[in-house]
Amino acid sequence: MPNFAKLLKDEISRVARKEQRTETTALKKSSANYRSEIAALKRRLAALEAQIKKLAKTTARSAGTAAKASEDEEGPRLRFSADRLRTRRERLGLSAAEMGKLVGVSSQTIYNWETGKARPRAAQLTALAAARKLGKREVTAKLGGE
Repeated sequence: MPNFAKLLKDEISRVARKEQRTETTALKKSSANYRSEIAALKRRLAALEAQIKKLAKTTARSAGTAAKASEDEEGPRLRFSADRLRTRRERLGLSAAEMGKLVGVSSQTIYNWETGKARPRAAQLTALAAARKLGKREVTAKLGGE
């Protein structure tokens, strides 16, 4: 006659293994399901980030185009250089007072522009651009005519 205790112990361990297998199988299935859901979410996140990047580029382009359009409406963008102003004034043979009279500002303002202490405003930049297009004869005629 076999040992009753040993048979009972074997049966208990068999049933325990069976229960353990059913529990771990369910856990394995749910774990695999969670992994696949996480992978799908990662793919979706990557796609959304790519879409945001694409939209940011198009927004930046359209903003740049809008800025260009508004700049075109204002006219050409005028630049200012103190050295160029001084060189142009000397080339025309004008004093700071005469250049100021031509542009519509004081001689002190011309001096401040040339030394870099101040910068001309937009309206004054257009007057400087107009004066830059004038030749020596036109300038003397303009200053002599006033």
